[in-house]
Amino acid sequence: MKTTEKHNERVANMTFASVYPHYITKVEKKGRTIEELHEVIHWLTGYNKQKLQELIENKATFQEFFQQATLNPKAYLIKGVICGYRIEEIDNPLTQQVRYLDKLIDELAKGRNMQKIFRT
Repeated sequence: MKTTEKHNERVANMTFASVYPHYITKVEKKGRTIEELHEVIHWLTGYNKQKLQELIENKATFQEFFQQATLNPKAYLIKGVICGYRIEEIDNPLTQQVRYLDKLIDELAKGRNMQKIFRT
């Protein structure tokens, strides 16, 4: 799916710290824990709790967030629609990675089993 340059730029410049509290609210509202959220983020990016905190404190943009990440080799298996976009059709790699994260957090909030979230 074609995303506009303006949309991709907006995603790239958004800070992880500005979205992270929404992730927490979303998963906790559905009975999941922050620890599970951190597990999902770790699976996708390789970041531990300390590195996440550092990125939040430094107000890292999503561009910086994913530049420093070691993306899980199974990330390409994340498919479906999120925010009106079919993930596997997004042509901008950074926007696609952000949507991978959004999709995993959605799956967590919907009560999906962790093994399925981790594509095992």
